[in-house]
Amino acid sequence: MSALLDVVLPVFLVMGAGYLATWRGVFPYSAVDGLMRFTQGFAIPCLLFRAIATLDLGAEFSWPILASFYVGATVGFAVGIFGARALGRSWEDAVSIGFCCLFSNTVLLGLPIAERAFGADSLRFNYAIIAIHAPFCYMLGVTLMELVRARGESLAYLPQKVANAMFHNALVIAILLGFAANLTGITLPKVLDDALQMMIRAALPAALFGLGGILFRYKPEGDLRLIGLVCFSSLVLHPALTFGLGKALGLGLDALRAAVITAAMAPGVNTYIFANIYGAARRSAASGVLIGTAISLLSVWIWLIILP
Repeated sequence: MSALLDVVLPVFLVMGAGYLATWRGVFPYSAVDGLMRFTQGFAIPCLLFRAIATLDLGAEFSWPILASFYVGATVGFAVGIFGARALGRSWEDAVSIGFCCLFSNTVLLGLPIAERAFGADSLRFNYAIIAIHAPFCYMLGVTLMELVRARGESLAYLPQKVANAMFHNALVIAILLGFAANLTGITLPKVLDDALQMMIRAALPAALFGLGGILFRYKPEGDLRLIGLVCFSSLVLHPALTFGLGKALGLGLDALRAAVITAAMAPGVNTYIFANIYGAARRSAASGVLIGTAISLLSVWIWLIILP
């Protein structure tokens, strides 16, 4: 019970405060949009840039931790697609549901929960996973969606579509700049680093509050079977596979904890954005984010108990 009270509940209380403030009209939609634009367009990119720029790439970027997380994510993606097809949905809807099962909320939920559970030093493994999360997920999701939409037409435009999805994303750009700074050995001037850290301190609390406001917009509607599939794949299947693979591959304790807790996060808001762009399974995607986030209050607590 202490894990729920001390680690998980404070994170959800901040998010709940944003939900309540938006519901009561104290924090209008325009303010929610502005706050999320600040966090996702500026503050969180600063956090990711500095984290990647200062990572020990040789120590943290090990293939076992990446394989444990991303094999589980890819299996969840496939289960979402073929599960949706078995429920009679179109290929476009199926890929959208698969993307919901693939794209975990690794930053807005994963980082604050992992930090409270295991300490700030352990986040180096979370950052190793996050560094390729958006590029991997967008490349896989956009590529497959464009393939099923093409249905025999020319695929000459496909690389441009994938590149646009990846390189118009502020988080991906920040990660790439972080790698560039790390690999070239650039040291930031102290005054610039101090400014970055001021932005970083605002990133996660503000993002959690804004996420609560975003979730208020998502009404629980859509195919309950699809929503259940998304929640099962995100909250049970992905972390269970990551846990099993991590143990089999001999991951160290800190790396195993980071991989499993990151895998146990609910679908991220970007899953609804993806569904909205393609006009596929939008209601189920939005409800998957909302209901999955609510259920994760308990499911993450269970994973914290299971983890050594």
